[in-house]
Amino acid sequence: MKRTVRHLADGREIIYFDAPGAPERTAEDTRDLPQVAAASEIRRDPLTGEWVAMAAHRQTRTYKPPADLCPLCPTKPGKPSEIPEPDYDVAVFENRFPSFARNVLGDSSTVDGAGLVPVAPGVGRCEVVCFTSDHDGSFAGLTAKQVRAVVDAWADRTAELSAMDGVEQVFPFENRGEEIGVTLHHPHGQIYGYPFVTPKTERLLEVARAYEAEHGRPVMGDVLAAERASGERVVVAGEHWTAFVPPAARWPVQVQIVPHRQVPDIPALSDAERDDFADVYLEVLRRCDGLYDRPLPYIAAWNQAPAKRDRELGWLYLEVFSVLRSKDKLKYLAGSESGMAVWINDATPEQIADRLRATR
Repeated sequence: MKRTVRHLADGREIIYFDAPGAPERTAEDTRDLPQVAAASEIRRDPLTGEWVAMAAHRQTRTYKPPADLCPLCPTKPGKPSEIPEPDYDVAVFENRFPSFARNVLGDSSTVDGAGLVPVAPGVGRCEVVCFTSDHDGSFAGLTAKQVRAVVDAWADRTAELSAMDGVEQVFPFENRGEEIGVTLHHPHGQIYGYPFVTPKTERLLEVARAYEAEHGRPVMGDVLAAERASGERVVVAGEHWTAFVPPAARWPVQVQIVPHRQVPDIPALSDAERDDFADVYLEVLRRCDGLYDRPLPYIAAWNQAPAKRDRELGWLYLEVFSVLRSKDKLKYLAGSESGMAVWINDATPEQIADRLRATR
């Protein structure tokens, strides 16, 4: 993989990931851009102990631009974009409207100085990952070779962000479809470098620690073995990865893609595991798109171990889930889910798996 680091007009980094022998990346960003002025802060809820980010500057972020003004397409004559080059394979750049940033100023304190609600600067890193230069493409439309390039880019960025001071967890993800809230239709994802370990990951670690103390084995290892032995909820099985509907699925479409070997994060994957992931994931996405005979809106979320602690408890996996419960009906997170975090699914995991396996 050929890696080239350049800078945009306002000083933000852009990193190109190309096949060996690709042209040199030398194009300059000719736009007149002000410096990014992120003013994020984080506050800890005194009732739950969870951190919440405040990023009011994101109200002005780009919202559903016309295709010919897409900021993620390659630059064209008279139409400069976030990607100065006329073409690219995979490009990653610092978000212009970040939820967390390296240059956020401020002191740690408490709300109203009362000592009850801690407040700190939202120091971290947010990046945009452009999977392809094709505006009308999709992740499911990539080749296995292109997916492997994206995996290598995720690995590179996870390793670099994990090493940054103040970054406690790295979260690569993709939002796809307007039903999910996507405002830029070019195929892309994001990477968050959080200044704390997320609530979901804290809960996963808590359960993993207790299970290993009782059984002497990782809980994900036992779940994976049980799913592979049963096969009832398995959607796609590869040499190094298995994709299955979790036995307590919350969403109307939900698939976990799990490596057979315990690794904490994407950088720890071998070449063979990265290649096999590309094949398994593409098959999962094709089946998801075939489920309702339309592109499925989804979130694809990488669950990685924290950057600096409890890494021995982590077991990397990708979770793909959708709010679409039929071709034209959404699952809304209503009273029970939103108010009490108690999920009620309109389908059983076995039904979901059957439907996905039946698609072609």
